[in-house]
Amino acid sequence: MTDAHTLEIRDLCIDVGDFSVVDGVEFSIGRGEIVALVGESGSGKSLTALSIMGLLSGAVHQSGGTATLEGKQLDLQNDAAMRKLRGTALSMIFQEPIASLNPLLSVGAQVAESLIVHGRASSAEAWDRAVEMLQDVGIPAPDRRARQLPSELSGGMCQRVMIASALIAAPRLLIADEPTTALDVTIQAQILHLMRRLRAETDTSILIITHDMGVVASIADRVCVMYGGRIVEQAEVHQLFAEPRHPYTKLLLATIPRLDGARKQELFSISGMVPDASAWPEGCRFRTRCPLATERCATRPQLAPVGGAGRVAACWHSDKVGGLT
Repeated sequence: MTDAHTLEIRDLCIDVGDFSVVDGVEFSIGRGEIVALVGESGSGKSLTALSIMGLLSGAVHQSGGTATLEGKQLDLQNDAAMRKLRGTALSMIFQEPIASLNPLLSVGAQVAESLIVHGRASSAEAWDRAVEMLQDVGIPAPDRRARQLPSELSGGMCQRVMIASALIAAPRLLIADEPTTALDVTIQAQILHLMRRLRAETDTSILIITHDMGVVASIADRVCVMYGGRIVEQAEVHQLFAEPRHPYTKLLLATIPRLDGARKQELFSISGMVPDASAWPEGCRFRTRCPLATERCATRPQLAPVGGAGRVAACWHSDKVGGLT
């Protein structure tokens, strides 16, 4: 892995109608680096990914900021240019595989499509490679499954088809939005191994979006914690797990069941819910749920260094986070 950036996000803002749902998000991904973007549903993670891919539509639009892929500013590219980039330079594993697959085409044809469209292989070569990829993602009898329609496969198998489609062209940037949802732990481990192998063999950079902190611990190099449309903490993965410096991160980690705990312990959950974008609190957006909140939190804290190279958190009370239980 080198210090060169594959992806740079600067001051990204996304609006839905009149409301800001992503507000000033900034992070970068180095070449061959795996970065996890974590947070509860409604934090703006998936919208950030769709913006990078140029797939926002309707009332959802990018209202500010830039996304740059290997020096090319994605938000300045027209539709034709983005179509050329998708599937080769950047690719995405979507949350809803069944909705993302064409119901009228065989899964083999859909996995092979990017190789054919971008002139990387003949139809026969692309088909053979698609069958290999289906086998790589753990689909049994891949020759037979490749000829089937998505409706003939289970939800978990459709998820693996989407993963095969995203990985087949070895993109420079892979965005994986909840890639292991609906997969059992054996297949989950196989998919994560496949993503690590892709990184090792092709230097692909990966942005993995998940709420599963176990997945984060097993694959990520760095973590960006997102809440209320903002990044609230960034750190290397071992730093984040060892010593979180934002209350939200601390409480998010507390939701992970512990193997060394009581067998019938009550699972921890964060009180309250992520507010709707039309009702963001002033200042720190986590303050209405935060046990450390004070009057000062009504003023927005900026991301600031909290120790360690590149480690930042947006909290007025980051020095007190260790005392939370």
